Amino acid sequence: MFSEFKNFLLRGDVLALAIAVIIGGAFQKIVDSLVADVIMPLIALVLPEGGYEKWMVGPVGMGKFLTAIINFVIIGFVLFLLVKASGKKGEEVK
Repeated sequence: MFSEFKNFLLRGDVLALAIAVIIGGAFQKIVDSLVADVIMPLIALVLPEGGYEKWMVGPVGMGKFLTAIINFVIIGFVLFLLVKASGKKGEEVK
């Protein structure tokens, strides 16, 4: 049973998935920092209250939600580019 488990773990698909999860976690931290430290302070300059954390629409706080949306869009776009590039195997990626 241990050798079957070892064979399962050492298959290329499992190792590739593990590497992708680790790299994805690191990339998430980079995008979080980009959004929190660069993009959102720029947005805060145009908001009347001067801080995106305090931005409210009625009783709903929208600042952190907006941050999460921007994170999602950036990561989704990068994943789109990766999938598009990987779909062109054998062709020159432009």
